[in-house]
Amino acid sequence: MSAEPGPVGERDGLDPIVVDDGPHGRGAPPEVVAVIPAKDEEARIGATIAALEQVGSIGWVVVVDDGSTDQTAAVAEWTGGVEVVRHARNRGKAAAMTSGARRAAELAPGAPVLFVDADLEGSAANLGPLVGPVLSGVADMTIAVLPAQLRRGGGMGLVVRTAREGIRRLTGWRPTQPLSGQRCLSRAVLDAALPLAPGWGVEVGLTVDVLRAGGRVLEVPCELHHRVTGRDLASQVHRARQLADVTRALADRSTTAERARATASGYADQLRSRSRSSLARARARVTAGVRARRDRGRSRPS
Repeated sequence: MSAEPGPVGERDGLDPIVVDDGPHGRGAPPEVVAVIPAKDEEARIGATIAALEQVGSIGWVVVVDDGSTDQTAAVAEWTGGVEVVRHARNRGKAAAMTSGARRAAELAPGAPVLFVDADLEGSAANLGPLVGPVLSGVADMTIAVLPAQLRRGGGMGLVVRTAREGIRRLTGWRPTQPLSGQRCLSRAVLDAALPLAPGWGVEVGLTVDVLRAGGRVLEVPCELHHRVTGRDLASQVHRARQLADVTRALADRSTTAERARATASGYADQLRSRSRSSLARARARVTAGVRARRDRGRSRPS
């Protein structure tokens, strides 16, 4: 696994590169295994599987039903042409990806693996640009950069900022979309990155581990659309779990000195935030005092 050329991204002052399917696009011999971790996706998994049939370089599709309470596995099997791996209970995204990667190695030893979120539906047909650079040896891992989604999410971006800055601190590279789950990896790089960071920290862990091992990482714009989280309680709980897992993945990959610097930086940010809040409150008190004196002056008899 070569370290040259390095990752393309904000560190180099470049936009994510644009690539097409290349010689391994539609009509090429199938050479990639698509792995779809899924939980309670019966309404979307069928459309996602059907869309993947349009990506010509995908030869096998593995769906990992991670303890769903609905008919996700049954719909996947009914769609046909896929391997379904079942978890008796929910074990988390990283565990589902690991089970899928293991089955992929049995189906096609040495073949690259394309991880696909189950909720992409018809837009999964646009994943072809992720595959070509890995098959041709240009990249060891590609990451999809999604356009603005049809519906705005309900989060404030805290998890994304934490992931992005954590990756930058540990590797020097600042990704555009650090939490993107659509990734294609060469088999050698994927095996070297095992075991995966647990839970929702899996993407951050993969990025850090691949870059630190000298892998070449490319961000590739893809016209993909998926379900976004809202502002309800379940969405807030999901984001809290995501933040905890991302923070854990970064901490597990940090030295004591790096953790100390990150803690100090976070503390400094808190102090700056508190200072700004205190200043705003002081200004508000002064403004209120001026208005009160002016109002008293106006109320005095002439």
